[in-house]
Amino acid sequence: MELHELKRLLDELRRLPSENEWVEFKVNNYESQSIGEYISALSNSACLHRKEFGCLVFGIEDETHTVKGTTFKPKETKVGNEELENWLAHNLNPRIDFKIFEFDYEGKNIVIFRIDPASSVPVRFKGVGYIRVGSYKKKLAEHAEKERKIWSITSNTDWSAQICEDATIEDLEPNAIKKARLEYKNKNPGKATEVDEWDDITFLNKAKVIIQGKITRTAIILLGKEESEHFISPSAAKMSWILKDENNNVLDYEHFGPPFVLNTELVLNKIRNLKYRYLPDNTLFPIEITKYEPYVIREALHNCIAHQDYELQGRINVVEKPDELIFTNMGSFIPGSVEAVIEQNAPQEYYRNKFLAEAMVNLNMIDTIGSGIKKMFTLQSKRYFPMPDYDLSEPERLKVKIIGKIIDENYTRILINKIDLDLKTIIALDKVQKKERLDREELKKLKAQNLVEGRYPNLFVAAKIAAATGDKSKYMLQRGLDEKFYKDMILESIKKFSSMSRSDIDGFLMKKLPDTLDEKQKRNKIKNLLYVMSKKEKSIKNEGPKKKPKWILT
Repeated sequence: MELHELKRLLDELRRLPSENEWVEFKVNNYESQSIGEYISALSNSACLHRKEFGCLVFGIEDETHTVKGTTFKPKETKVGNEELENWLAHNLNPRIDFKIFEFDYEGKNIVIFRIDPASSVPVRFKGVGYIRVGSYKKKLAEHAEKERKIWSITSNTDWSAQICEDATIEDLEPNAIKKARLEYKNKNPGKATEVDEWDDITFLNKAKVIIQGKITRTAIILLGKEESEHFISPSAAKMSWILKDENNNVLDYEHFGPPFVLNTELVLNKIRNLKYRYLPDNTLFPIEITKYEPYVIREALHNCIAHQDYELQGRINVVEKPDELIFTNMGSFIPGSVEAVIEQNAPQEYYRNKFLAEAMVNLNMIDTIGSGIKKMFTLQSKRYFPMPDYDLSEPERLKVKIIGKIIDENYTRILINKIDLDLKTIIALDKVQKKERLDREELKKLKAQNLVEGRYPNLFVAAKIAAATGDKSKYMLQRGLDEKFYKDMILESIKKFSSMSRSDIDGFLMKKLPDTLDEKQKRNKIKNLLYVMSKKEKSIKNEGPKKKPKWILT
């Protein structure tokens, strides 16, 4: 790994709320036997949580994640007459790949052991296997359930693809199959006629929901009748919607089981997606949007279904609180960091429920695997709202929070005015408004663009935007606004003045339309808006002559 990659990795590890099953921080406790045991424990835990690697880090204080530096020099350390690295390697069974990196960070010596996950059998050191339980190293033999799971993972079995031996097509909900057909055709419009000719078994085979006519656990989860859930026991297919007030008191709730292809809509319909209004600078007209982007809600819920660790026998929860939605599912976040997913923007090497995820793609429930999370962040940024919060602090539970309001007006102001901000910069800026820790590269980038003020770690979003940002009104004219915004302006103006002529409407709208349009295109744009509002939406009508229209509200 290059130096900048090592520093970035260390920054990511330090941002973790605490040590976890696949990361251990130390300063100078580098006793050789203990290191070998940690390599076994971190390798097995990385496998258990589907991580690309585990890390043993020297030079970082455990509780505060402060950079202390270490006196440990692994390349110079020997056990007897043997170099430490060789001694560790030949005492591991099976031999796994681990790499030792020693580098300078802020003038202090840091050592990272980057440890591959167990891939065929649990890793043992001197004949004994170890595992992490929370932040503690334990003998694997004392946790038989974890050892069984490691064996299951290393044998490359996909829980969601397993056959429910006694289940038949009769155990699937007919209406769910109809819905699945419809969504499959929406996903594959070129096959619509062909799909209508298939019987149910053929269709489900083609959609990769069942395997050679046999009912899979995926089929039960997505299409099964309510009473069919026993086929996946002791695992469970359960979703709960819970409404809470600002004091975390439960006001209402409802539970849902299979078929998820239908019942996810019932969960989503429970969410009160109310209107949210905010007033951009230099305008008298507020922007009114829903608190939550529908795509973001669906993607978050469907991701919970696709990536739930069903063997943990938990349920998926959607908690609705004032101005926020919280989605939780059982199982660790396999990619390790959200930043890595967004930067890669492609399928991961490993998926917990690959068969289930692919079936959900085929049934139009989630986007092509790997792209949905980045789209969620992009949509939130276009609404000038906070980014989704991914809480990875619990090793066996993932929590995603979607915020339905503006937290810091300065953050929103910058997003409105800065048309050239990339998504990584917006995410870093979002961390500042949420008082979250930045790594050095993020801080450097924000400072260079004058987007933050204050001294680290007490940063805040800049109230004033640098001159290079450009005038807000100029930016809005260049960018243009949503059609709904223009329509709202017309309606508000008519409501205020009782009626508006075409020249009146042209007078204020011509200046609001993007500068990328010439005058003729702008007039045609207004003409089209008025046509849609009067002929299709019927929100306004013309009471004047054709050449001198007089627009009023219907």
